[in-house]
Amino acid sequence: MSDRVETRRVADLLDLHEGRIGVPTLDEAGVDALLAARPRIAVVGASPDRSRPSNGVLRDLVRLGFDVVPVNPAATVVEGLACYPTLAAAVAATGPIDLVDVFRRAEACPAHAREAVAVGARCLWLQLGIASREAGEIASAGGLAVVMDRCLAIEALRL
Repeated sequence: MSDRVETRRVADLLDLHEGRIGVPTLDEAGVDALLAARPRIAVVGASPDRSRPSNGVLRDLVRLGFDVVPVNPAATVVEGLACYPTLAAAVAATGPIDLVDVFRRAEACPAHAREAVAVGARCLWLQLGIASREAGEIASAGGLAVVMDRCLAIEALRL
């Protein structure tokens, strides 16, 4: 990762936690309401490798009863679930997605935000350690709720 990319990533995380990200993000009550509605979840960057965080979160969500669709162009099956190369392919094959949970580096998130808007998702969720002002702006402008730097499994387990 280049120094410039790392500097931007850290700056976005600091801005998020200091209220300067410039994008409205869901607070705890908003997250609770979102998850209580049992959204259909796409896990972008889902890995078939059980040692990867994306795999653990996917397994936790399935165990908790969420309808989960893995998305990763490098995999065809993750934890027994058909895996799709893109969000558009996942929606075409399985139907609408409500929440897009992104397990990718911050610099990849704007492209996933555009894809989430294009498929009509309701929420863009960037995992723990990830914040992207640009992705948040894209999602927010497209009418999506935004969550950054929070673990979906931790939040779901908390309910």
